Amino acid sequence: MPALTQGSVPRALFTMAFPMLAGTFAMVAYHFTDTWFVSRLGTLPLAAMGFTFPVVMLVTCVARGIGAGVTALASHALGRRDHDQAAAFVTHGLLLTVAVTILMSIAGYFAIAPGFRLLGATSQTLPLIHDYMSVWYFGAITMSLPMLGNGILISAGDSKTASLFMIAGTAANVILDPIMIFGWLGCPALGMSGAALATVISQAISTAWLISLLVKKHRLLAFHGWDMDSFLASARRITSFAVPSIISMILMPAAAAVITKILSGYGQEAVAASGAGGRIEMFAFVIPMALGISLTPFISQNFGAQRLDRVREAHKVSNTFAILYGAFIAAAFFLCAPWLAAAFSDDPKVTRVLIASIRITAFGFGMMEVHRYCGFFLTGLHKPAAAMYLNATRIVALLIPLSWLGGRLGGVNGVFFGRLAADLAAGVIGLIWAHRAIAAATPRASLAPSAARVLAVPLTTGTCSGSPPRTEPPRIPGIEPSTDA
Repeated sequence: MPALTQGSVPRALFTMAFPMLAGTFAMVAYHFTDTWFVSRLGTLPLAAMGFTFPVVMLVTCVARGIGAGVTALASHALGRRDHDQAAAFVTHGLLLTVAVTILMSIAGYFAIAPGFRLLGATSQTLPLIHDYMSVWYFGAITMSLPMLGNGILISAGDSKTASLFMIAGTAANVILDPIMIFGWLGCPALGMSGAALATVISQAISTAWLISLLVKKHRLLAFHGWDMDSFLASARRITSFAVPSIISMILMPAAAAVITKILSGYGQEAVAASGAGGRIEMFAFVIPMALGISLTPFISQNFGAQRLDRVREAHKVSNTFAILYGAFIAAAFFLCAPWLAAAFSDDPKVTRVLIASIRITAFGFGMMEVHRYCGFFLTGLHKPAAAMYLNATRIVALLIPLSWLGGRLGGVNGVFFGRLAADLAAGVIGLIWAHRAIAAATPRASLAPSAARVLAVPLTTGTCSGSPPRTEPPRIPGIEPSTDA
């Protein structure tokens, strides 16, 4: 029986989360260091970084969505001690990620000018955006593959190494950023292009290490013994989980794009402050993000093992932690807002807007994390469409309209108050939704057609008491696409 289905629930959750803390910090630091070094170039380059944020998030969300599907399926296979099937899902998922990323990068490169004009970019910021994104698209594959690898390594019980390979990439980024942006150590000063190139090279280091881990340590990559039919079958199975997750996550950069468009009406200073605020906000979620990364494999394995008591306890523990941590970080950010803003800009207009953004939105961070955790629970219960609908409720029904209304009533600060109201309401809705989903879940509902049949891997099954194997079609515990609601 998988280790995640035994022992103390809080200890299991935080034992997985603790090694990931440094890794999540490193993941956030990618964006923070790029933004901080670019802010040394002036307000216009910082504003250009603000415009790139929604697009970078879009590609990241697609990679994470595919990773969510691979993690859900591979973790079930590993939990059943079916290593060959897990390796097939991981291998096919990696190939699928590469193919999708290449297509998005090509389309994105040729749409830089028209796409960013739609976001409100001006003739002043557009050349800077092109300098950054033309390089970033070239190396987008090195960004997407680590997004796939995190969940797989955690499912394999290797959260410590998952954290370490993210740290290595961030350390390289911190070293390379000033060298390539400002021209240190004899390197030409590349400005915005240098920021993107530093990120691409550092992420390539992470990608190389990840592939080495999957091949040599965990034996979860197998590029032999399969054909196109098996790849397409796996891809369909992965996308049955991935598509709702991708749609759900794409809503976030889509909302960021809309908010950026709203803020652009208040000047480039507002866009610059919003972009910097988004990077600062990431640090608020470093600690709860480490726990959140662990939730889906924990819930999925316990759901498959019919341990709904552990699922309920994890729901209580995780959301209590999110609320308490959110209260602490709101107080800390409110007090430290002037120093945080000064670290990103010395422009009085930018810092004034940035301080307001930090102080207002920080009071919704706790409930925003509750909302995020509830989505992880729905995914772990194999209800990815329900997780998508929950996220759509926050983005479409709450965040965008309330931010627009707040801007009409209260200017730029009203936009931030609209975001706060959306986060508070979304957290409450998420608690109710996840609670009902857990209450409605039953062990019998956790049985559904096997992914093994999709992969054409012959398996036999028996009863839990060890009776002889049956010849009926094999099944995997916990996968229930027909009950998603």
